[in-house]
Amino acid sequence: MDREKPGMEEDFARLRHFLLSRSGFDLGAYKVEQMRRRLDAAMFRLGVRSYAELLQRLREDPIAVQDLIDRLTINVSEFFRNPEKFRQLETVILPKLLRRWTQLRAWSAGCSYGAEPYSLAILLREVTGRSDHQILATDIDQAILERARRGEYTPEEVKNVPVQRLRRYFHAQGDLYVVREEIKSMVEFRRHDLLRDPFGEGWHLILCRNVVIYFTEEAKAQLYVRFYHALAEGGVLFIGATEQILNARAIGFTSPLPFFYEKAAPSASEAGSARGRVLAP
Repeated sequence: MDREKPGMEEDFARLRHFLLSRSGFDLGAYKVEQMRRRLDAAMFRLGVRSYAELLQRLREDPIAVQDLIDRLTINVSEFFRNPEKFRQLETVILPKLLRRWTQLRAWSAGCSYGAEPYSLAILLREVTGRSDHQILATDIDQAILERARRGEYTPEEVKNVPVQRLRRYFHAQGDLYVVREEIKSMVEFRRHDLLRDPFGEGWHLILCRNVVIYFTEEAKAQLYVRFYHALAEGGVLFIGATEQILNARAIGFTSPLPFFYEKAAPSASEAGSARGRVLAP
């Protein structure tokens, strides 16, 4: 698309305002070039040639609005993505959290098609021998959430799952691997917009991995502060292996391991009153 076409920036601004007012989806919170590339691809599929034409199409077809948002959001995930970090989650972080809370409540923010929350559920099942932990998995994309609820994956999508876990926690269904009910039952999937919706408070563990890399620096900074306030004292934020919270100490985080950020633990006298309080987004 020709970026120099007269009126292009004004049309983009109108499109941004329309999507924000109609659905709460803010194009301006994402990196500009990346979002415009995705818009160009969506426009090509729709057969429109300008932001003005796209805006007219959206005004005429309300269903197309959510379809466009679903196409613009990023849905990339893997089971046990960065296995060495999940190993640290399993052997260091979870045992530490479980010494404080016997029943963990975790939030997988930007869960895509469910690989991340199901990976966490498998770890919790193995570490504790129980399935009574609660995991909330959220994403802005309603269609990808429906797929996550089904828990059906191709061989390529489960390539990082060790063979023993694959046999234990999945069953074959044709060419697919389907998550068993004991793991499915630990995860609740719900639509949630990280840039707009409330986070709740009192979370023991929040996973938000390889999601904020698509946001502007301003949006990232705001999200990390909100994650901090959403955690229980002693709770941990787990981010992606290419991410870093540069002002972590200023926010109030400590970092027990790279890519894990802990909210300062309460004193012994405070721990009892804070324990177990969770409000879902």
